[in-house]
Amino acid sequence: MNTKLTLTIEQSLIEKAKKYAKGKGRSLSDIVENYLKVIINEENIIEIDSTPITSSLRGAFKAPENFDYKKELSKELSNKYL
Repeated sequence: MNTKLTLTIEQSLIEKAKKYAKGKGRSLSDIVENYLKVIINEENIIEIDSTPITSSLRGAFKAPENFDYKKELSKELSNKYL
């Protein structure tokens, strides 16, 4: 069952998001709904057995202590899609 939701978002961001959605042939509501599903599911990820290749790569990269993964990901996704 779908329910209407009202959000308060910067006008310029809404315009860019609508253009993005139109370019992808999707509705903005669909994009927001799928994004929410992804972030909710990320919290519930269960670690699965990895392949020998991925196991050998684990720990190969050491990020700086002050590295903020979510901030960097957000910045790069914004650059890519907005």
